[in-house]
Amino acid sequence: MDAPALTPLTSFAPPARRALDATLLTVVIPAFNEEAAIGETVRTIASWLSAHVPHWDILVVDDGSTDHTVEAVLNLSPSLHSSLLRLSRNFGKEAALTAGLDHARGGVVIGMDADGQHPVDLLGPMLKHWLEGVDMVYAVRQDRDQEPGFKRVGARWFYRALGMGGQIHIPEDAGDFRLMDRCVVDALKALPERSRFMKGLYAWVGFRTLGLPYTPLARQHGVTTYSKRKLIKLAWTGFTGFSALPLRVSSAVGLLLSALAFVYGVVVVIDNLFFQGSVPGWPTIVASIMFFSGVQLLFIGILGEYLARVFDEVKGRPTYLVADITPSSGTRHAVE
Repeated sequence: MDAPALTPLTSFAPPARRALDATLLTVVIPAFNEEAAIGETVRTIASWLSAHVPHWDILVVDDGSTDHTVEAVLNLSPSLHSSLLRLSRNFGKEAALTAGLDHARGGVVIGMDADGQHPVDLLGPMLKHWLEGVDMVYAVRQDRDQEPGFKRVGARWFYRALGMGGQIHIPEDAGDFRLMDRCVVDALKALPERSRFMKGLYAWVGFRTLGLPYTPLARQHGVTTYSKRKLIKLAWTGFTGFSALPLRVSSAVGLLLSALAFVYGVVVVIDNLFFQGSVPGWPTIVASIMFFSGVQLLFIGILGEYLARVFDEVKGRPTYLVADITPSSGTRHAVE
């Protein structure tokens, strides 16, 4: 008797035929304190979509803004097809993107920033490649000269270190500006982890991908709210989520120090047994103890960071909480 054919538990297969006139396109825009820029950004995107795409909508995710970002979105014209998803507090951009993907209705979803620096002219080539069968088209930043030195140098070294010990290849200078087929969105929604590093998750799910070069536009309104502290926190989240390099370095350094200590011990024993040499004084002993204790505490701290990630996952708290949803009709619905 033949064994029954096994079917996969989860399938994210892309459709065999793609047609833009039969597909809803959703643009997801996470926003935090962008009252000065969000209106112009939505109008620019809507103007391009209305001229090139038959069916589309825009979803703005307010990530707990403390300014008038919510009011700016609610005052937009209904003709812009913009809906508002308001989170209960500031959960961070990664959580806001996750919320946007969870609530996006389109068969094609595009992520764009609220500051207006992502050029809409790139949407055409993205859609062209999607129609040709590419599941995810991401924009690769070509010019970082306008960025602060801290961010520019930090990004370079971050991707280098991540590439050395990473589980997957994460494209350098590829951000959240990307087009995703529904199969990619469903795959991302199926990932259960809560400490999310979206650039790593995009690469992890795979599918047919393609990078397109672009140069970001100058910010016309407002200032960035992404501080150095947030950048460092995001980098560490990505590093601990997609690389075991810190743990491996800790093991290697521990092994090296143990070997040096063993060799030093052998030298001391031989010196005392055969040459009646004197053991170095207390300063040397105290300095050695302090050094090795410091190294141990450092590596325990690294181990603790990974354990903290496990603790966050075990608690099972949601990645975000939705306060209310306002569709393009302007009627706000509270979330039960």
